[in-house]
Amino acid sequence: MTGGSGGTCPRPPASISDYGLLGDTRTAALVAADGGIDWLCVPRFDGEPLFGRLVGGPDAGTFRVGPGRPATVVERRYRQHTTTLETTWAVGSGRLTLTEAMVAEISGRLLPTTLIVRRLSAEEEAVDIVVEFDPRLGARHSRPRVHRRRHALVCEWGSLAVSLASTPELTVEPGRPTSITVRPGHAVTLVLAVAHREPLIHVEPAAAWELLRADENRWRAWAAEIDGSLPFREHVVRSLLTLRLLTYSPSQAPVAAPTTSLPEDPGGVRNWDYRYVWPRDASIGVSAFLSVGKPEEAHGFLAWLLHASRLQRPRLPALLTLHGRHVPAERALPGWPGYLGSVPVRIGNDAAGQHQLDGYGWVVDAAWAFAQKGHLLYNETWRAVRGFADLVARHWQQPDAGIWEVRTPGQHVHSKLMGWLALDRALRIADTHPLSDRQRRRWQMARDAIATEIRTRGFDPTAGSYVRSYGSPDLDAALLVLPLLDMDSIESPRVRGTINAIRDRLSAGGPLLYRYPPGSDGFPGAEGAFLPCSFWLVQALARTGRRAEAVDLFQAMLEHANPLGLYAEELDPATGAHLGNYPQTLTHAALIQAALAIRDAPAIDPEPA
Repeated sequence: MTGGSGGTCPRPPASISDYGLLGDTRTAALVAADGGIDWLCVPRFDGEPLFGRLVGGPDAGTFRVGPGRPATVVERRYRQHTTTLETTWAVGSGRLTLTEAMVAEISGRLLPTTLIVRRLSAEEEAVDIVVEFDPRLGARHSRPRVHRRRHALVCEWGSLAVSLASTPELTVEPGRPTSITVRPGHAVTLVLAVAHREPLIHVEPAAAWELLRADENRWRAWAAEIDGSLPFREHVVRSLLTLRLLTYSPSQAPVAAPTTSLPEDPGGVRNWDYRYVWPRDASIGVSAFLSVGKPEEAHGFLAWLLHASRLQRPRLPALLTLHGRHVPAERALPGWPGYLGSVPVRIGNDAAGQHQLDGYGWVVDAAWAFAQKGHLLYNETWRAVRGFADLVARHWQQPDAGIWEVRTPGQHVHSKLMGWLALDRALRIADTHPLSDRQRRRWQMARDAIATEIRTRGFDPTAGSYVRSYGSPDLDAALLVLPLLDMDSIESPRVRGTINAIRDRLSAGGPLLYRYPPGSDGFPGAEGAFLPCSFWLVQALARTGRRAEAVDLFQAMLEHANPLGLYAEELDPATGAHLGNYPQTLTHAALIQAALAIRDAPAIDPEPA
């Protein structure tokens, strides 16, 4: 191995789907196929960016290790049933492999909260590589105070410190690429440790590598417990692992995505901060984990929800921070160029103040799914659920922002359906939990009134379909949940007509769907096909007995994953490019539920309605 310093390496922007995910259940890094970590917030998902090049440009920092000259990626994969990422390049007649992961299990040991391990190994011949370590903290891309301690480079910003160590020892200077030659049989291991308001713990690279291998064994053991009868099991396991990486382990709160401001419309303003917890999205994950035999994860979310909602109960906020607090108001980061010029780059999310009726349905349904598996709800949890149901019974007639968070409230049919669901599932839970007769009657009356209103005001007889909102002819792909609720029979022409109308009129080509008619949400610019909607269509088809169609659609959707099995929120139907924050919890949770629906579908398909 030889080393030296060189000039800055120019790098064109990578596509969103070019990135792999590293995670430790506290924060996450996105790694491009050239070996560049271009996004990492510390010390949590919603912390300040340490490497922010993804949306902040070159001045926002990166940590790249990879080939020092043009190379071709010949393989990129996660090691089976682990969170360890491997990227292999062909460099001349040699091969270079980068193996990397974040260590998730740190409890009970003297380890840094965040520990990233990256190892480069060469085969067949020596390969020149580059190490570009340029940490820049926060909105102003602050450079660190730098010094060396023992065999590590230490960078400090007040209460935050990071260290970079390597074997063999390298002389790395922040902001200046270092050139290295890696020879076969002599791997280079780099270890990045992060400390926030705690001592900075040095971990020898050899020890860090062993920690990574031990973590792999734990992930494999975790995956081995997942239901072996699942169709498309490998894809489901990868999505479950992704959901676990996106769950903040100190509170058990799943973040919607680890990124902010990746655009739904490149070059436009549809750029949002998703580094928070939507109870709706998290509730879908609860049902997914329960159905594959992972009740601990489901229980963890319910415990978090109980804690997080205590101060505002019975109101359920549309989104919360990882610790259950108010989400900060939206603000733009001045000077940040955005991904492909998509500005503003936002911190915070103003949807936190919206009334979203559907959230109550998702959460109460998750509690019912937990109870249905034979788990009694704690008294405090049941008290919270009763409060949610009471609020729905009192306020279901009010307009709300709906699942798509429009800025002008309306009478959304999907919201009413989910209000009905909240009351129906609360009544089902009450079969095994204490409830007064007076409260039961109030819920029953409200539930029946909602159903009557939906059927009279939310259905278009001409189209043979339920519609997006009262008095509107527009459709809403969120209505694909209809056959899962049992408000109407799955044999009902209304249910089947809604599924067929959405599949036809909201089609974006192939298996892709728009969530509502493009251009009808009041925001400037366009957006792509909404990926969870396609998996909801799979569920709807499977639930109504059209299993073969559901399988075909699911298989077609698998082709739209990136090579690592990851999905964003949206997809450009014309180019196949992933759009929006990435990877997206809701998409992966919907994939899992779609596979479960296929598993549980009738074996014989009736004729399509």
